[in-house]
Amino acid sequence: MGTGQKRNVPVNLNAMQALYQLKYETANELGIQVPANDYWGDLPSRQCGAVGGNMVRKMIAAAEQSLIEQTVAGVRQGFAQGLSTTTNPSTVNIPPAN
Repeated sequence: MGTGQKRNVPVNLNAMQALYQLKYETANELGIQVPANDYWGDLPSRQCGAVGGNMVRKMIAAAEQSLIEQTVAGVRQGFAQGLSTTTNPSTVNIPPAN
């Protein structure tokens, strides 16, 4: 695709900038020399694929961590709510066994 044919319009500019930053961080971690003119077409597809694959791994790990934190927060909130609604055990009337 030529340089004048870009049809992808970013919905959120901050997200696009964050993805570009993630791309360059991942490339540096993998030891891939980033082109100075920002044209990745001269790099082998194996290297570009490695960058993209590692980006996806990082994004999945971040999403999983976020879900874990949300679940833990919900459990803590439910536990705290359960503790606040329990009555004093010494005042509970237990019926006698028949």
